[in-house]
Amino acid sequence: MEPDSQAGGGGGGGSSFSSLNTYFEALSQTPKRLVKRAASVSTSLEELSRVRARSGSDMRRTLRWYDLMCFGVGGMVGAGVFVTTGHASRLLAGPSVIVSYAIAGFCALLSAFCYTEFAVDMPVAGGAFSYLRVTFGEFAAFLTGSNLVMDYVLSNAAVARSFTAYFGTAIGAPVMKWRITVSFLPKGFNEIDIVAVFVILLITLIICYSTRESSVLNMVMTAAHVLFIGFVIGVGFWKGDPKNFTEPADPEHHPGGFFPFGAAGVFNGAAMVYLSYIGYDAVSTMAEEVKNPVKDIPVGVTGSVILVTVLYCLMAASMSMLLPYDAIMPEAPYAAAFRGESGMWRLVPNVIGGGASFGILTSLMVSMLGQARYMCVIGRSNVVPAWFARVHPRTSTPVNSSVFLGILTAAIALFTDLNVLLNLVSIGTLFVFYMVANAVIYRRYVAVGISNPWPTLSYLCSFSLTSILFTLIWHFTPPGKPKAIMLVVCSVIAFGILQLFVCLVPQAHKPEFWGVPLMPWLPSVSIFLNIFLLGSLDGPSYIRFVFFSALAVLVYVLYSVHASFDAEGDDGFLSHKINVAANIKGLDLEQG
Repeated sequence: MEPDSQAGGGGGGGSSFSSLNTYFEALSQTPKRLVKRAASVSTSLEELSRVRARSGSDMRRTLRWYDLMCFGVGGMVGAGVFVTTGHASRLLAGPSVIVSYAIAGFCALLSAFCYTEFAVDMPVAGGAFSYLRVTFGEFAAFLTGSNLVMDYVLSNAAVARSFTAYFGTAIGAPVMKWRITVSFLPKGFNEIDIVAVFVILLITLIICYSTRESSVLNMVMTAAHVLFIGFVIGVGFWKGDPKNFTEPADPEHHPGGFFPFGAAGVFNGAAMVYLSYIGYDAVSTMAEEVKNPVKDIPVGVTGSVILVTVLYCLMAASMSMLLPYDAIMPEAPYAAAFRGESGMWRLVPNVIGGGASFGILTSLMVSMLGQARYMCVIGRSNVVPAWFARVHPRTSTPVNSSVFLGILTAAIALFTDLNVLLNLVSIGTLFVFYMVANAVIYRRYVAVGISNPWPTLSYLCSFSLTSILFTLIWHFTPPGKPKAIMLVVCSVIAFGILQLFVCLVPQAHKPEFWGVPLMPWLPSVSIFLNIFLLGSLDGPSYIRFVFFSALAVLVYVLYSVHASFDAEGDDGFLSHKINVAANIKGLDLEQG
């Protein structure tokens, strides 16, 4: 443990930071250190032993498959599903939004398969950060991990502010009564939301206290939320009319049929509603706290995605039955359906507000659990101060990371308007999904230090480029026969590249316990779908991504590469080529 303690200290007080002179001397060595550190990879054995030991105490293994499934459902099914369904149905897909949710659920399931293979083979708390660190190296892991943590913080701030609005609806109090307007602050940052801050700080205290107790509370709230969703579905099927599946309210100005906007509408709708599935990735960060990773993780992660897909499709069907798609109010589809009703039906919007409040709390809890574990493992790698890696010996939770990110999230939620935040989220998560799909293929076909990585890298690059070309044609070429021909040509090229790779490059590693089926077909489809969905995001999302990526690169160059260099010794390598056979043998023995 002594070497690891020294290594952990290197993140904040190593030789590169002992004085101003030594720091400037370290900066002069930046190019050399980047060459040594940026592409250096860890191994599964190191992540499970030496790296994990830097947290001091271990996280307690208390979770089972049903805990993970509830965390997955709670993380995915938030309040935003109502607005997302309304927008997708009214503007993009019509009643075929049901099919859009099924397609998006399939995409999410493919990404969940990739996460599950890594989580079973390497049950640590780092999620995508750890998976990328053992495949593409330290810099790729830090770039994607830092973007993901920032996405978590911003989206959690947005979700917390939306809690105020939905809770106000539930009790019949306007949201402005809950917020304080400060006139001298700029618009978008001038509404102080004390309720959002209170909710974030309360959840921070809960997740610091115990993961087991957090899971129990999440189960209770998730059960209440699922019952509420069942109520919404039941009301839709009871009060709705099947003719609304095919007949618009204004047939003279809006097309009819189940697919009023054709195949393009279905896929554009899938791109929009896919964001409703974001949240299952946080479950993989709890792998270190699962009693039986081999059995519990596959059931918990994939089971939650399948269950949520069924719920979403039923919700979309009930909404389509309640109103013709062209009569839906995108911002409040269910509330609009009961506007003007008398008796008990007029209380339905209040019930929706109350149920959505439960969904917000569960989504917020799962996301805050996930962001703290990401930060903890990033701290273990010494690319941020090792203080973040500490696990409290009594609670067995990453208290430092939880408190720091909780306070940061609360500070953003206090001032920043929901619309400002919503333009800044999602792209980082989709990018991480794309990277993990690439990583699972690379890990299967490349044995570090033994097999040649270039055939696999060439395939991943060429397949990604073809997918990007397909996406650009889909979004920017006007409809017509030329567009259809170009899309078919891109599809044929992608299929040919994939088939050539299958025939020429053998797998170097096959998982002992659980692996993605139909390798490399399913991860390749996931790569394509994530690129396609990235192409559906708006300009501000890309501006944010470029800005935070540039900021992450700056932090890595000025701090992380030097702290990591100090922690790993004079040669700066993670020694991924040293004793490869011994490491592989040791890992096999540990798994066995």
